[in-house]
Amino acid sequence: MTNELMTTARAAELIGRGLPLAIAGPKCELEQLPAGAWIGGTIPYFMLPSGGVVVSTGQVFVTDLSAIGDVRVAYQPADDLAGIARHAPDNGFSFTIIPAGSTAHQRFAAEAASYEGAFLKPTVGWIAGVHLADLGREAALVYDGRTRTAHADGAVVAYVALPADKAASVEIVNLFEADGTDVLTFDDTTFSVRRCRVNGEPVDFADYVRRRGLEHGRLPLVGDFAGARINVSLQAVGEDGNVALYAPVFPGVNYQFARPVSDYAAAFRAQLAHVDPQGVVMGCNCVLNFLYGELEGKVVGGIAGPVTFGEIAYQLLNQTLVMVRIV
Repeated sequence: MTNELMTTARAAELIGRGLPLAIAGPKCELEQLPAGAWIGGTIPYFMLPSGGVVVSTGQVFVTDLSAIGDVRVAYQPADDLAGIARHAPDNGFSFTIIPAGSTAHQRFAAEAASYEGAFLKPTVGWIAGVHLADLGREAALVYDGRTRTAHADGAVVAYVALPADKAASVEIVNLFEADGTDVLTFDDTTFSVRRCRVNGEPVDFADYVRRRGLEHGRLPLVGDFAGARINVSLQAVGEDGNVALYAPVFPGVNYQFARPVSDYAAAFRAQLAHVDPQGVVMGCNCVLNFLYGELEGKVVGGIAGPVTFGEIAYQLLNQTLVMVRIV
């Protein structure tokens, strides 16, 4: 199975052969691809099969889905993202790409866990982005390869139906653990927080973040979702007193800030050393790990895929490596 960085010309050849593909790359490269059974999203950061992490502006990362199962490509508008789960195969997964900063990004993050069948039919994938130097100037895009159409909103989906003797296992690697100090709770599902409760007491969240010296945003909140650790990363502490987040917080969930990670690359290598790559058909990691861990040129492990503006494993994740394994 192909799951690697390649020239745009080679990707076009695979499309011409009728193979169903998921493709990540810069806009200038994705715009050159012919019509076919593919979905795509903009991003220039990649993990290689060799374990290295690179920035590439002249190539694309291609995941060939043809050897996995039967594939159907679709576009799902922002006002009907529940359709991702509704149209999903009974046995398989929905490979989904959503553009960063879009209405679909906001709505999926807040609503995905409530979609009917969301935890029975896995939705996995990533959030498209741009080169960090182009933030605020370029828009993230996703592509419906059937018509070579770029979308700044909505979701492109490759529905992968597996044979009866196969199943999709969604796995994550999260470097972060709760620091064991204050417990934070929130009253609303929101990307922008003014107030929260710390150990049950109402506080100004921005003041709390500053008092703890956490306004740099390097350490996410770690939510306890029935024992699963789900990160929410800080985007900015605004002058208006609001703290902007890269994913929403939810009421009824206990959060704590994460313990620091001194060496991201070593931590990934240590965790991935225990991961059997056999059967892993796609992966992605977070651009915040890339940025804060200074991962460019470093070896993190043998899971290949794009480094993205958010990861999808049933719901939106931050600062997490996501894999899909066929078992």
